[in-house]
Amino acid sequence: MIYDSMKSHTSIQSEPLLSLTDVYFVVGNKSILENIQLSLKTGQILTLIGPNGAGKTTLVKLALGLLTPTEGTIVRKNGLRIGYMPQKLHIDASIPLNVEDFLQLSPAATTNDVTNVLKQVAATDLKDSRLQALSGGELQRVLLARALLHKPELLVLDEPTQGVDLSGQAELYNLISKLRDELSCAVLMISHDLHLVMSATDEVICLNQHVCCHGHPETVSNDPSYRELFGKRGVDAMAVYTHHHDHHHNLTGEVICDHDSESHSVHEHAQHTQDKQA
Repeated sequence: MIYDSMKSHTSIQSEPLLSLTDVYFVVGNKSILENIQLSLKTGQILTLIGPNGAGKTTLVKLALGLLTPTEGTIVRKNGLRIGYMPQKLHIDASIPLNVEDFLQLSPAATTNDVTNVLKQVAATDLKDSRLQALSGGELQRVLLARALLHKPELLVLDEPTQGVDLSGQAELYNLISKLRDELSCAVLMISHDLHLVMSATDEVICLNQHVCCHGHPETVSNDPSYRELFGKRGVDAMAVYTHHHDHHHNLTGEVICDHDSESHSVHEHAQHTQDKQA
């Protein structure tokens, strides 16, 4: 069975942009992925979660066409435009490269294109900054801007908040949702930020070589497979999401409440996580 998308903020087309059917990937005698079924449609944000070594990055590489499945079928919309944001970018500190120069390395990127994508990710003021001098959150915005240069129908994001503090993570997830709406694109994302990503996704696939469970975040939270994989940490993170998903963040990280009467508790999820990490 191929997973249907959950309801999102934009209309979802009937035909998927990307589908994986009965996909297996084996290296030598080691099975990396088994019997993967996945369907991704316009307007959908789908998040892959799972422990280290679960096969999440391999699945993304298969989706991008960088790897060929051992068995199964992968179908992409004809001419599908994909924007990819890697987990990390290693930059030689000796190369004097600013943000504008870096973005213009992308094929066919014009000065106007660079200006537009930096505006889309609220990073216009970084245009002349040295790449090596950027903070974690600033660099992630620049990498996201680079992915937007492809005018993507599908955004593929590998740990988009890597190296970003808690408030910055909330900003980035809010930005990703905003871009999905503005661009009418789909988003395939890998994330470990369970306490925040759950409010920024339509569907979750819990992966551990095979699909353990899938569906809306609240559905996944009650699945025994999810609880077995992530233990108390995952259950606590999901509980915080379930009880405090009545608000969202703007691009500055400020909380916007949907229920004013509960505004005193809206940031409890962030404080809860900080307390657990302390």
